[in-house]
Amino acid sequence: MTTVALTESTFSDTLTQNSIVLVDFWASWCGPCRTFAPVFESVSEVNPDIVFGKVDTEAQPDLASAFSISSIPTLMAIRDGVVLYSQAGALPEQALTQLVDAVRGVDMDEVRASIAAEQDGQTAE
Repeated sequence: MTTVALTESTFSDTLTQNSIVLVDFWASWCGPCRTFAPVFESVSEVNPDIVFGKVDTEAQPDLASAFSISSIPTLMAIRDGVVLYSQAGALPEQALTQLVDAVRGVDMDEVRASIAAEQDGQTAE
């Protein structure tokens, strides 16, 4: 799958309809964003089971604000509606591929249990 543009109106549905979504928050004036774009596109092509979405922070300022985006590019990895990774900066292709593999390998039952324990004011073991 190639990358898809995400907007306020499509973001929520994209997360609910797909297990893994990688989101690149970017802007056309941002040099590192333009450098990262072909890397993001290349990794998306070899991972057709994952949605690779792009949020133009200039066109979607409210969406960028909702995720407290203060630097771009910022990459987020979301699985089953849970943000597992969020960091500013462009990744090289090998690092992005490793991130994709790591997100696939996460035990989401363990993550949900940890979140539930945290919400209950307990620490998960």
